[in-house]
Amino acid sequence: MNKKLRQIARDNNTSLLEYILTKMGTLGDGKGSQKTLFAACPNSLSVIRASLKAAKRCNAPIKFAATLNQVDIDRGYTQMNQKEFVTTIRNEARKINYTGPVIIAVDHGGPWLKDIHKKENWTYEKSMNWVKKSFEASVEAGYDMIHVDPTIDNTLAPGEVIDIEVVAQRTVELIAHVEDFRRSKKLDKIAYEVGTEEVHGGLANMAVFTRFLDLLKAGLTAKGLSDTWPCFVVGKVGTDLHTTLFDSEVARQLTTESRKYGSVIKGHYTDNVDNPEDYPLSGMGAANVGPEFTENEYDGLMELSALEKQLFDEGKLPKLANLKDILWKAVIDSNRWQKWLSSTENKDDFYKNTAERQLWLIKTCCRYIWENDEVRAARSELFYNLKGFGIEADTILESHIERSMDKYFYRFNLVNLNQSLNE
Repeated sequence: MNKKLRQIARDNNTSLLEYILTKMGTLGDGKGSQKTLFAACPNSLSVIRASLKAAKRCNAPIKFAATLNQVDIDRGYTQMNQKEFVTTIRNEARKINYTGPVIIAVDHGGPWLKDIHKKENWTYEKSMNWVKKSFEASVEAGYDMIHVDPTIDNTLAPGEVIDIEVVAQRTVELIAHVEDFRRSKKLDKIAYEVGTEEVHGGLANMAVFTRFLDLLKAGLTAKGLSDTWPCFVVGKVGTDLHTTLFDSEVARQLTTESRKYGSVIKGHYTDNVDNPEDYPLSGMGAANVGPEFTENEYDGLMELSALEKQLFDEGKLPKLANLKDILWKAVIDSNRWQKWLSSTENKDDFYKNTAERQLWLIKTCCRYIWENDEVRAARSELFYNLKGFGIEADTILESHIERSMDKYFYRFNLVNLNQSLNE
């Protein structure tokens, strides 16, 4: 995946991501053209394929940010470990001859940020050790970046917030562990992302923001790791699970401050954002998009199901795949929808929530069950039924996802960036 750029980054003793950000004018003095790197949350094979197709069409880099819930040593809900994930991306890129930069990253890597750690109430030591092994597997598989995010502490009382000093200390510990492993294996340099949008109300609190970065700088320097300074710091910029307005003024303030340390701001929860064009104007370095693509995939499958129903009603098919019913049942039976409920919503009976919330929960939580055997079987049957009538189900499905991705490539000013990166 773009061996030329990787070799140039290697020759310059830097990571691929940092080299690309510097060429974009994002790192450094920030006086280059205003661009924001687009990162897709790879919650399904369809999303991976759509990402690469959109990147090829737009002639732009693509970044994949995978949580440990999705891809991990236990294979996550995508049923891929780190090595399988990287191999899948390489194979899918080869199929369409996409030779531009592909950046692969861990998203939100830290103790208790993997659902099973919280569900089974793991100890700090057990959870931290798991994360360290996950990071090792990621580096060995060829990942380019790790988001180090030890901002959750399952041992605290409800309402109690983790001290920023503890966050900084654990961040240093995890980066030091990764670097010891990477250097012992003589592997290429990787980039780092730190912080979260959720601690202390988010790192939009300027005092907390600068305190964290000062502590991190001192900690890394003491370990002899000044050269591992993170290129991204996550900032709270107005968007979250239920809000879609990007706060460009807060983003500018955070960007101005982060540049003093040699970093740029990374946005999370960018899904369905109202004003994506303001990200590059505010100096944002990158932005993650994830659940939006699960919604797109669901919508695409419903379009295909409607086509199948039309053929059935015309007497051209003997039997329906009934994908929608199977999808809904799988999501509800998984109970993972309960994670996204507010305190006032019904956790015991899915159908006692409003119809609007039911649909939102299904669309959001489909990513957890795409790989369930019954869902895979129904999906295969649906695609088989349509193929017999010359309907290109994959193309229709992926077009839903690609349409959303095109929006970010264009609004983030990334179209044809690959051309300038290779000059």
